Amino acid sequence: MPLVWLSSFCGLVGSVITFAFGSWVESLTLLIVAMGVDYVTGVTASIKEGRGLNSVFGSWGLARKGLTLLVILLAHRIDILLELNNVTMGAAIYFYIANELISITENYGRIGLPMPDQLRKIIEVLKEKK
Repeated sequence: MPLVWLSSFCGLVGSVITFAFGSWVESLTLLIVAMGVDYVTGVTASIKEGRGLNSVFGSWGLARKGLTLLVILLAHRIDILLELNNVTMGAAIYFYIANELISITENYGRIGLPMPDQLRKIIEVLKEKK
């Protein structure tokens, strides 16, 4: 019986994700990975700077990530309404990828970690276009 509940739950989660984002695109995977890296590097930087962990800041960071995904959900629904073939969702995803990469770079600087020059240059270009 528990296997039936697990299968039903997985089916429900999959349906919600498909409704929210349509077909899964690789850029969405990159965004989610970047969100995770940004969160971890932000926590690490706070610890290194002696600020420690603050549940209010941590919760706000996770809430921001969730709100970002809601904007992408809305962009996907706009694409469906206007028959735009994921143009709006793609633009939103790339905008937020750029934001996450900039934040990761800033966190790396706070931590004192080196970053490859080529990656730093790409992120600088993204900062200028923002």
